[in-house]
Amino acid sequence: MKLLQAQGLASLFLAALLSVPAWANTASSNSAVPGTLNYVEGQAYVADEPLDHNSIGKTTLEVGQSLNTQTGKAEILLTPGVFLREGDNTSVKMVAAGLTDTQLRITDGHAMVEVDQIYPENDLRIIEGTDTARIMKPGLYDFDLQQNQMRVFDGEAMVQEGDKQIKLKAGHALAVAANVPEKPEKFDKKALSGDDLYRWSSLRSDYVAEANVDAARIVVADGWYGGGWYGAGFWGPGWGWGPGWGGWFWDPWFSAFTFVPPGGIFYSPFGWGFYSPGLVFRAPFFGGHFVHTFNAANVRAWGPGPHYATSSAYSRGVYTGAGASRGAFHSGPAMASRGGFGGESHGGEGGFHGAGGGGSHGGGGGGHGR
Repeated sequence: MKLLQAQGLASLFLAALLSVPAWANTASSNSAVPGTLNYVEGQAYVADEPLDHNSIGKTTLEVGQSLNTQTGKAEILLTPGVFLREGDNTSVKMVAAGLTDTQLRITDGHAMVEVDQIYPENDLRIIEGTDTARIMKPGLYDFDLQQNQMRVFDGEAMVQEGDKQIKLKAGHALAVAANVPEKPEKFDKKALSGDDLYRWSSLRSDYVAEANVDAARIVVADGWYGGGWYGAGFWGPGWGWGPGWGGWFWDPWFSAFTFVPPGGIFYSPFGWGFYSPGLVFRAPFFGGHFVHTFNAANVRAWGPGPHYATSSAYSRGVYTGAGASRGAFHSGPAMASRGGFGGESHGGEGGFHGAGGGGSHGGGGGGHGR
């Protein structure tokens, strides 16, 4: 199948899935919608109600509500493949929670947004101060009211600042305080990779990526995957984007939702891989069905077996090993002529969500490689 055909058929599937309101999972009664709490530690609240581990997967930030942290951190899900993570002493308010209209306001503190998948039909906006950033591409976005900065580690955003639109590219920051220059400036990404929220976000990304490997194998073992996106497909009940599409999947062994794409391999901006069931055999490690507990202070406490973060290629919260050919940002292993949407071969084209030569979508000829 040629790339153009795959894109056209994928567009048809996307049009169909946008009409499906079901956001659920196969492993528990939990369901995931924009604003679903996926992790919390320390002191955190929604509508003055304290959150704890029992709130994970069961609490949703509704429109008009704020997720507030004191000495604590939290992770919420947005559209499939998009995570928002709050640092200490931070407040984030949900403005709109639709699949095609998702808006949040950073009212205090520091938050990061990891985008592993986004479509043109997704309208994802983050408001910081008087500026509104529309996220255009997969990548890593930093919203820091403590420093009055909006930063793009990887990806691209269009920022509405008054009556002006400013393109904010990877490696650039924009000041959001009044009476400051409106021109984006370069910043040192490596220097900021030692930031506490950055390192914690990378570890969380590692954790949900490992959960992806486990979840994708569950899909294969349960016989839901037909060997290609055009085959039997994901016909298990309640997939996150409706039948025939991937999305959020609750993995009870990791006590978290993870992102499972329907085809190809996606790479987080930290370098961790999110595998479709058809390509999970390419994962660099094999998980097992034992309980994992996230512990940023001691990743070995996650349970037995290998982990991204305990490998010799892990440094300062960033995977720098095999496949991270572009460094800490925008990495992903080459997949030769394999990859593509659902793992179909597209020659040297890379494929719709393929993995030809890096990029957050791993696309050799497409995606958003630099």
